[in-house]
Amino acid sequence: QVQLVESGGGLVQAGGSLRLSCAASGLTFSNYAMGWFRQAPGKERLFVATISRLAVGIYHADSVKGRFAISRDNAKNTVYLQMNSLTPEDTAVYYCAALRAGTNLPKPTRYDVAYWGQGTQVTVSS
Repeated sequence: QVQLVESGGGLVQAGGSLRLSCAASGLTFSNYAMGWFRQAPGKERLFVATISRLAVGIYHADSVKGRFAISRDNAKNTVYLQMNSLTPEDTAVYYCAALRAGTNLPKPTRYDVAYWGQGTQVTVSS
């Protein structure tokens, strides 16, 4: 079955950096655009970044633009999220997602997700 396994979350001080990884199995990874979403306590799950199948199209939410960077390695079936200059407002559970064909990559919604990872907690202290 399809598995998306995130890693790399944790506790970091404001201004610090983390790199999230998402290892995919059970699917043809290069056939899927991939994305990262995040959900803070009591809030809806929101788009953070997406990347097309061959990394030609890359998009980031305005709230993270210039600080976060999504990338992928199709040979390793892995998508990454490099997060720099973290602030307490970035505290959330971060979810990896495999996206359905035809997704509007600049503005995906949770309904565009074919498969979700289990999530990894990122906590930024002030």
